[in-house]
Formats: sequence, structure tokens, C-alpha cells
Amino acid sequence: MADSGRGTILQFAPFQSSVDEGFWHKLSSLKLNKLRLDDSPIPITGFYAPCSHSQVSNHLTLLAESLPDESGEESSSRLASQGNRNRCPVRGILLNTNTLESFYALDKQSLLKTEAKKIWDDIYSGKVEEDSSVLLRFLVISFADLKKWSFHYWFAFPALVLDPPATLVNLKPASQCFTSEEAESLSTACNEWRSLSSTSDVPFFLVSIGSDSIVTLRHLREWEACQDNVQKVLFGFYDPCHLPSNPGWPLRNYLAYIYSRWGLGKIHFFCYRENRGFADLGLSLVGEAEISLSPGWRNHQNTPNAVGWELNRGKNVSRCISLAKTMDPTRLAVSAADLNLKLMRWRTLPSLNLDMLAATKCLLLGAGTLGCQVARMLMAWGVRKITLLDSGKVSMSNPLRQSLYVLDDCLNGGKFKATAAVESLKRIFPAVKAEGVVMAIPMPGHPVPSQEENNILQDCRHLSDLINSHDAIFLLTDTRESRWLPSLLCASANKITINAALGFDSFLVMRHGAGPTGAIRNSQAETSNSVSASMENLSISSQNGSQRLGCYFCNDVVAPIDSTANRTLDQQCTVTRPGLAPIASALAVELLVGVLHHPFGIYARAELANSNDNSNTEQPLGILPHQIRGSLSQFSQMTLVGHASTCCTACCSTVVSEYQTRGMDFILQAINHPTYLEDLTGLTELMKSAGSYTLDWDNDSENDDDDDDCIEI
Repeated sequence: MADSGRGTILQFAPFQSSVDEGFWHKLSSLKLNKLRLDDSPIPITGFYAPCSHSQVSNHLTLLAESLPDESGEESSSRLASQGNRNRCPVRGILLNTNTLESFYALDKQSLLKTEAKKIWDDIYSGKVEEDSSVLLRFLVISFADLKKWSFHYWFAFPALVLDPPATLVNLKPASQCFTSEEAESLSTACNEWRSLSSTSDVPFFLVSIGSDSIVTLRHLREWEACQDNVQKVLFGFYDPCHLPSNPGWPLRNYLAYIYSRWGLGKIHFFCYRENRGFADLGLSLVGEAEISLSPGWRNHQNTPNAVGWELNRGKNVSRCISLAKTMDPTRLAVSAADLNLKLMRWRTLPSLNLDMLAATKCLLLGAGTLGCQVARMLMAWGVRKITLLDSGKVSMSNPLRQSLYVLDDCLNGGKFKATAAVESLKRIFPAVKAEGVVMAIPMPGHPVPSQEENNILQDCRHLSDLINSHDAIFLLTDTRESRWLPSLLCASANKITINAALGFDSFLVMRHGAGPTGAIRNSQAETSNSVSASMENLSISSQNGSQRLGCYFCNDVVAPIDSTANRTLDQQCTVTRPGLAPIASALAVELLVGVLHHPFGIYARAELANSNDNSNTEQPLGILPHQIRGSLSQFSQMTLVGHASTCCTACCSTVVSEYQTRGMDFILQAINHPTYLEDLTGLTELMKSAGSYTLDWDNDSENDDDDDDCIEI
């Protein structure tokens, strides 16, 4: 590159600003919680670094840590960034007005002169030698419209005006200005300067070149030491500009300082620039400037004029940024909540479908110990649509075990759990779309008086509508019989059903298999005669040809009955070890996520831990079991498989077909006459057969010790 600009006025590339969104968020919090109507100047810290790309200049950046803490302590960002090569701290002042009119009415020229005088005073007081970054002082004026989440702002980078202007003698790439020995030594010295924590963020320095071609970088306060055995001295600085024919804005005040401090008329400067963290002499510049100022320039009492208000697309106007979408706390909460899930997709779970999880509608039947834990775990997995159904109220014993409730929910008779749980979920995460339904689930073994039949049937229809409108249903109620109707409705609608039940120190978590009509629903078009079509295809086999997985009632040999009558207090309450519910709830949600991500979904076969027959063990979330049974007393856990029973009172083809044929009449009969289900499914006959079965025992005493004659049932 040839010499450029010989004998012309030295022109500088203006500084550019960049503001991180976190800065505005913290300013909003500071304004609301601490500053209020106080519009006093706020000390802030900006950051910049030398240019590191041949096509892009670096900016002076404001981050959240640029502002002081709400506690009133000044920002510790300068201390925290000390030694950070990419974050050279720069002092600044923020003036945040209370109204937009006040923002536009500010005397910008007066403000600029005030900041320029601080730089002028620092030059003559010797402060520059101690902290050269004061040559880069900046100013920001702003107005924060917190109703609209919009921010008006304007940066100023005060620069002392040289009068007359400096003349550019020459400007070349640094690689053309040194011998090979000097260039190698200079690169080494710069890299060492930038690697030391004590100097990496010092933006102005001296470059001394000895007669032996050894280059040394020194602090400005070492000017006198550079005069001995030194062939040449250059004034170096971190240049944020990438342009090949213009030095960056920091050189303006640097030249003013050099002339005022040492009276030099000819100044050799070094614009230090980098590439991938190392000195790049091809990108860096070396230039010579001539200064001939009036005698009064070196008089401390005469503060020079100043320029420096940043242009906005070439115009002398302020900037405005609207962060309505990102600054709203709900949106910020969504962004923060999804962070962990998004990081999962980086490496561990690239196939994690966050959109599917967010769109999945979950119905939680029961808002007690299990329901509270499951709801929170679902939100942690990114599920945003949750409905909780419960008829109970929050009692004084609940808040310690049921994580969504507090003492206030228990007062004045207690809030309905479904309502209080939804309120709590929205406080925890405002973006959740939660709904509470206050309703009791009709149960077999709890006969319905004739005057209440219409209300009960209405509840049954409402429950059916809820199940049909959701994608996944959790059975989390206290009693066994309260799970019967939801199990039947889920089997009929072929819905993903997750069941969690607690004992004192044991738990069961399971997923129900596909309903008996599910196998043909994906292959046969819906018709007006779909029910009769389903009747012909009822099966205990699932869509993939394997035996259908069972439901919660498939192992029962009796119909569900009233389990709450004639019970003592400890039998009426769910008495469990406190750590049990969180464990079971977490496993229940993990089971749902596994089903949703499995290619066969609800039709996925059961997989056992440590089994060699797991066809889908390569699934990113691991195996997908049918049942998980755990014991806290043994600190043990095992996975089991239970296939669908042809005599199940909830999901067998006989019961489902009867429900689909008779509808609510069938449900009412099952509620009022529990033995009806046993008669319908053949359990009555099964029990009679078992009762009539007799064994012939061999009473021969001589063979009492013979194990071969023992019969194990």
C-alpha cells in the first residue's frame, strides 16, 4: 500500500456504540426499584477492544454489568473485567430523563463540553498516566418508556478539537514500516502485552524500538525511560477501526494529550489491530502526524472545543429501540425457562422436540401431592398447556407436602385446589396456559341418588370432553375407584395415560397401553358408523401387532368399590413418606416425554432395564418401560410389564364396547352397581370357578418331607 494522505488533514473513523438488551433490562429494573424519579447522572462502564476483523470495526459496548447494582454500590464491572483482553473498561456517564420531552430538551453541547473538560483536566493532572482509559470517556443520554418497552438514547464520545487540525504525513500498514527483525519483535511484544492480565486492557502505550531492533511496550508514565538507548518511539493504542486509510477515534484525544504533555509537533503513532487474538501487522497501521497549535493550547485554563455526538445513519439524531417482545417479563421468563432445554439440544438431545412439548395439552386429574409435583415438572420440560381437575380445598396440612400451595390458600375455609394451583403456576411462570376445573370424578361404589343423577351425568360428559380435548392424561387421585372412569374414557379415546400411585413407602408409575379400538383408528376412516366398525375390530393387540399393554385395573379380579367408608384417620389420608411423591411425579413426567418422543408413541412396546430384547434402546431418552415400581424402604426400583386383560373392568373390549354403545346409561349403572362390572367382564364367573377348584392332598406322613409333592400356587 502506498503512502496515503501526505499533507492532508488527518481524519478519524468515528466510534460506534452497541447496547446489549440486558443493559436495558437492568436499567428498567433500576429505574423501577431504585431510581424512580431521580434523574441524577449514573456512572457506568463501557467496554471495547482492538479491531479483530479486516471487514468489521469493534464497538464500545454496554452490558448489564455496565450499570451499578440496585443495592446502591457502584458497578464492579471494571474490577470484574480487569485483565479481560476483549473488554477494556471505559468510564462513562448515563443521564436518564423522566420524560421524553426532558430528553429532547437536554443541552447536548453543554453536556459534551462538561465531559470534554474532565478529559482536559485528566491530561493536566497526570491522571492519564495512571489510567489511560480516561481519554475515552463517553456520555449517554436516554429516556426509558417502560410502558411500551422502548428506549430513546444518544451516545457522545467527547473529542478535543485540534485547532488547526493535525496533518497526516503518511499512513501505511505496519508490516511495511519495519525490518523483519523489528516486525517479529513487535508482534511478540504486542502478544505478550495482550496476554498479561496487568496490561491486556490498557488501551494506550508506548512502543520503543532499540538500536538492536528489540521492541518494548511500556506504560505512558515511562516516557522518560524511553529516551535512553532508543532509536524510535511510537505512540500505540488499541484501534477499534478496521479501515485501511483512517485511524480510529481514540487517536484524537491521544494526540491532544501527547502535544499538551510533551509538546511534540511530529508524532508517530501505531494503530494496533488483531486477527484471531494475535497481533496483525498487515491490518495494523503506522502513521505520522504533524501538529502546530496555538500557544494557548497548552494553557490548562483554556478548554478546547469538543465534538463527538454519534450520528444515526448519517444524521445528527437520537436512536430508539423497541424491546416490547423481549423486555416483557413473561417473554423473558419464557426465554430463561427454555434455556436449559435448548442447551440439551446442542449435544445431548439434538432430536428433542420443544415445539411438540410446548403444544402438548396435559390434563392432571388430582391437584394434591402428586398433581402439584407433576405440574411443575411438566413446566420444566417445556409443557405450556396444563389443566388441573380437583374438587377439594386446600387444608392446613397441605402446603408442606403440596408444593403449589401456601398458608394464605388455607385461610377462610381454603381455596379450591384447582384454582389455587393455577394461580401458583402462573406466579411461577406467567407464560403457562393453565386452567383449573373444580369437579368431583364420579366413582363406582359411590351410589348416586336419583335427584343427583343429572348432575353426575353432566360431570361425566364434562370429564369426557376434557379427556377428548387433551393429548395426555395423568391419573393422580387419592382413591383407586376415582381412576376407573378416566381409565375407561382414555381407553375409549385412545389417549396417552400416565398413572402414578403411592403407598406408604412404595410407588407405582405406569403408562396405559393403547385402547382396544386404537389399532384400527389410524387405518380406517371415520364414518357415521364408526362405533359399529370399531366393534368388529376390538382386540387385545396393539397397532404394531404385539399384545396390548394393560391399564391400572388389568390385574384386578374385583371391580373398584368405595375405599373411603369406615376408615380411620390414617386410612382416610394419603400417608406416605415425604420423598415418595417427588420421585414418582418425576418418573411420571419422564415417562410421558419418552412416549411423546418414541416413534410408535402410545403403541410403543414395553422395555425392561438390562434386557437384551430392547429393540429401541438407541432412543436418545433411553428405554420406555410399562411399569416402574419403587420402594423407599429398600431404595430399589424395578421395571415390569403387564399385558391387557380380557376381563379388565376399565379397558377390555367388552367394557369399552358397552360404553360406546350405551354411553352414560352404562356409566350410571356401573357407578350404582359395582358388581355389574364383574358380571359384565366375567370376573364373577372367574371367582366362582376359583372357589369351586379343590386340591387332593396326599396325607401320607412318610412323604411329608418330599418337596416333589408340594404344590405351589
